[in-house]
Amino acid sequence: MASKENAERKELHRKIWAIADDVRGAVDGWDFKQFVLGTLFYRFISENFTNFIEGGDESVDYANLSDDVITPEIKDDATRTKGYFIYPSQLFVNVAKNANTNPNLNTDLAAIFSAIESSANGYASEHDIKGLFADFDTTSNRLGNTVEEKNRRLAAVIKGVESLDFGKFEDNEIDLFGDAYEFLISNYAANAGKSGGEFFTPQNVSNLIARLAMLGQSSVNKIYDPACGSGSLLLQAKKQFDDHVIEDGFFGQEINHTTYNLARMNMFLHNINYDKFDISLGDTLINPQYGDQKPFDAIVSNPPYSVNWVGSDDPTLINDDRFAPAGVLAPKSKADFAFVLHVLSYLSARGRAAIVCFPGIFYRGGAEQKIRKYLVDNNFVETVISLPSNLFYGTSIAVNILVLSKHKSDATTQFIDASGEDFFKKETNNNVLLPEHIERIVEIFGNKEEVQYVATSVDNAKIAENDYNLSVSSYVEAEDKREVIDINKLNADVAETVKRIDSLRADIDEIIKELEG
Repeated sequence: MASKENAERKELHRKIWAIADDVRGAVDGWDFKQFVLGTLFYRFISENFTNFIEGGDESVDYANLSDDVITPEIKDDATRTKGYFIYPSQLFVNVAKNANTNPNLNTDLAAIFSAIESSANGYASEHDIKGLFADFDTTSNRLGNTVEEKNRRLAAVIKGVESLDFGKFEDNEIDLFGDAYEFLISNYAANAGKSGGEFFTPQNVSNLIARLAMLGQSSVNKIYDPACGSGSLLLQAKKQFDDHVIEDGFFGQEINHTTYNLARMNMFLHNINYDKFDISLGDTLINPQYGDQKPFDAIVSNPPYSVNWVGSDDPTLINDDRFAPAGVLAPKSKADFAFVLHVLSYLSARGRAAIVCFPGIFYRGGAEQKIRKYLVDNNFVETVISLPSNLFYGTSIAVNILVLSKHKSDATTQFIDASGEDFFKKETNNNVLLPEHIERIVEIFGNKEEVQYVATSVDNAKIAENDYNLSVSSYVEAEDKREVIDINKLNADVAETVKRIDSLRADIDEIIKELEG
């Protein structure tokens, strides 16, 4: 059964990538993702909304109803529940029917997207819906220089997405749409290099981070990512949400406008209703949101590596509640610890945070050393995990995961070296964490196991003596995999070889004597 499902998924992925690759023409792949993902999203919310309206009543065929039958009461009720409204004529299936022959396709789409977004105006969902289609610019010259060219390319994308078989919506479409989205975004990131990869966390790494943050908690109030990118890290906890382990949903902030829109789309695509997520646009370090929502029981994050920030150029920041306790700000050229301190400030007394970090922050001196001192002296560092290199798109760096907690029972810090060959599978372009690798790391973390060459727990006093160095390699002995040489056997072999050489020389001397004879 699983193999059949995997085969179907692979075929779906092949078709999706073909749409993206075949119809984009001269459009850059990373730019063109907006049109493919936007169309996929448009189809999803159309079918999701249709499914909601019909409510399993086979006598109702919403797509074939006239817009005129929609009363203000119907529209109001539906918008309050779903967060938006789509008239029958605006549904993806009806636009797709005539996509190839509609001379006004680009303007019709623009009007529909505007109408869907504005349907939320004045409702609680307005913040979550507004601007969702902002990056789906149907008038963009990237689609072509003439209206005809634009329409031809838009129609190709629409018909391509229409051809995808997601089966019955209520049975499996939610999972497939979300999976399709993740497949697309990961492929775009992989092919775009740094421009795409800098804010995409591979699913396997996201899964590990979410597992670490949630481990051992029977329920959490909500989960938060202060640099959420396209939302993939948050969504790794969706199963816990479905099982009612996460009570109040998903929260995140993202500085990049395009990625912010993708994150909100991603929430909808995974069938998380508008009232169960809140994603904000803005600079987390300078203009943090959700101060009134904290503290959070679970925090996950892969903040940008060593980016510039205002730091000490803003004298008010040293008095900020997030940074003041440490007594020093992260360096202006390396904001990593600014994100760490932000996370710590938002973390509840019972919660746990798991953050992807650049390795340099764990051993460099100066302000970063002072921040490490604050973290260690206050016993906030639960575990530091070193991961294999080449896991992320756009960088081969072997990153670390920093796990923070405010409820540790002893004054020790765990170090796990999960960078070795036993913890990843080598693939063509990137190394990959398989489920068994993730399971093993989580097991070692949860049990606080002492594993030779892999994991150990160190007294915080010893870390202090070591200048608050938190590098895993400083505490976990590396296994010497060089061949062990038996010196006695080696000497015996050398002696035997010398004997053979002497014997050969004697034989050669005899032969020469005979020849000279």
